Amino acid sequence: MPQKKYTLLCLGDSYTIGEAVEPHERFAHQAVEMLKQKKLFFAQPKIIAKTGWTTDELSAAIKEQNLQGIFDVVTLLIGVNNQYRNRDIENYRLEFTELLQTALRYANNNCQHVFVISIPDWGVTPFALKDERSEQKIAEQINSFNRVNKEVSEQVGVHYIDITPGSRKAKHDKTLIANDGLHPSEKMYREWAITLADKLHAVFKK
Repeated sequence: MPQKKYTLLCLGDSYTIGEAVEPHERFAHQAVEMLKQKKLFFAQPKIIAKTGWTTDELSAAIKEQNLQGIFDVVTLLIGVNNQYRNRDIENYRLEFTELLQTALRYANNNCQHVFVISIPDWGVTPFALKDERSEQKIAEQINSFNRVNKEVSEQVGVHYIDITPGSRKAKHDKTLIANDGLHPSEKMYREWAITLADKLHAVFKK
């Protein structure tokens, strides 16, 4: 009897598409490989994400792709570019809420199969030294955006994975940053993948 393969849809921006790393080093791809070792099999992730996207740009891209069907798991990580461009946080709340409802629809309205990932803190990267905002100011803004996406996630009842504290370790461990001086390295993505894989295993092996 053929082994069932679950499906995974990942919605986001540069952190989901894996800017500056190889495709197999993205967090979703690493999680799929980890789950394979636990005899839980997923097809290669379907990704709708692009470097630089804000919430409204991701929404527009989803509509443009007109993606049909239901997925066993959907991840959503979006908002860093809203923060980077100094977008209004209440507008983010509105657009993030709409995106989360879209993610839920793709997951057949199963809250247990939707995973929101917090926004990492790019303020500790070398790239941030070029920004007029201080490391502390960027951290405060990231925290504010994450308070919103966490609150909305909890209201809806989906899983929430807080990778932000771990992302701040890059201040003292540059191996967590890719060669572009901004995005996560394969090593940091591995940390995210471990958490996601553990949560997926807990859900699907019940």
